[in-house]
Amino acid sequence: MIWSMEHRAVAPEWLDELPPQDPRAVASRRDLRVLNLCMGNARKIRKILAGLSDAASPMCVAELGAGDGTVFLRVARSLGRPRAGAKVFLVDRHPSVSTRTRDALAETGWDVEIVAADVCDWLPGQASLDALIANLFLHHFEPDALAKLLRLMSQNSRSIVACEPRRCATALAFGCMLRLIGCNEVTRHDAPVSVRAGFRAGEISSAWLDTQWELREERAGLFSHLFVARKKTQ
Repeated sequence: MIWSMEHRAVAPEWLDELPPQDPRAVASRRDLRVLNLCMGNARKIRKILAGLSDAASPMCVAELGAGDGTVFLRVARSLGRPRAGAKVFLVDRHPSVSTRTRDALAETGWDVEIVAADVCDWLPGQASLDALIANLFLHHFEPDALAKLLRLMSQNSRSIVACEPRRCATALAFGCMLRLIGCNEVTRHDAPVSVRAGFRAGEISSAWLDTQWELREERAGLFSHLFVARKKTQ
């Protein structure tokens, strides 16, 4: 079957179905740490968050689909010490944040709360959030579910930054060659699947219904797609 890049194709990824402690899942999360570093997603997120800092109050941030928490750890370390009282929620249906990662985050000055929940169940009522982060997360959602999630995000935060797979031939080719850098079978399966479910042009913005926001959506490097939303000041 010939697959066209004109349209997203969302399909199950093996890592989402495996228990967090399965050795294949542990190895795949290790692969993802390397791939996130290659993609520079933490650097992109850090740049956006640095522009949101308000000297008058501590930040309250949540990462959706946070997994093992290492992406936000890299962000926190590069941001520098936050204002006292800064808090981050690491939200995931099956969080796999190690004690070591949690302690490292605490050392950076962030109060950490790990939340085991579906993001659509957790988001309502979280209107005090300064920013929501999504790293390689939005592409898991079919169009209707994505629109629902974006609506919840807009209702419960003042800013949003998402780094997603870019749906393009370069990313797909790289995803099909991960055996060469030692990635396991789970990562090798999931990478092309995530690229086919990824984004291009203004696809996330087109699902955004709230007009009281400023949106930016663009290619970010060879493999990433960046979406940034900020609520307009009154």
